[in-house]
Amino acid sequence: MNKQNRVLLRAFAFTIIILVVFGWIAQLVSRQEIAAFDHKITDAVRSVHSDTMTIWMKIFTELGSEFLVILMIVIFAAVLAFIGYRRELIFYLGVIGASALLNLLLKAIFQRARPDINRIVEASGFSFPSGHSMSAFTLYGITIYFLWKHLKHRWMRTAVILIGTVLIVMIGISRIYLGVHYPSDVIGGYLISAAWLIMSIGLYERFLEQRWLSRKFRLQEERNEGPSPI
Repeated sequence: MNKQNRVLLRAFAFTIIILVVFGWIAQLVSRQEIAAFDHKITDAVRSVHSDTMTIWMKIFTELGSEFLVILMIVIFAAVLAFIGYRRELIFYLGVIGASALLNLLLKAIFQRARPDINRIVEASGFSFPSGHSMSAFTLYGITIYFLWKHLKHRWMRTAVILIGTVLIVMIGISRIYLGVHYPSDVIGGYLISAAWLIMSIGLYERFLEQRWLSRKFRLQEERNEGPSPI
């Protein structure tokens, strides 16, 4: 099995595993059999409540807000367009746009009401899976992927991964802390976004590998043919 097939197979395997876990959680949500877990985690998160913590949580939740997410998408897309990375730009916008549509579809399917106790901020719409968690995971995840591919130094790659991971996790925690999502909403959002991102990147990497092999084959043929006779 060649390298590109192995990459795609691993991506497919991880995607299936993640989707199975998501399906299990979604079933528990539909049957309302996950309340004990949600309450336990929510109580643990809210146990650190303070005015200072509330300020920080509001800041983190804003990093996953619709306005800032769109702003960051526009900025990163503009950078890709400016440096001429059209293929990367299409992939970037396609992955993020499809993730947003997937969130709307899943919310319409499950129609889970949001928590209505101890809310610190207001939010509308259905609860499962968390839109903030999905958009944060997809946006920061795909951005980390692109930066990781182009950064030369290992410490830079490590820093990008750590910063992105902290942001993703804290945005999800902030939604629980502020009382607008259950923990299972956040976990569900992470899982479905991870499945979508892994499969998308796997297909994209396969596409790049095939394109590189095709170009290499054409160049080799041109060298073998030599200059055209006059």
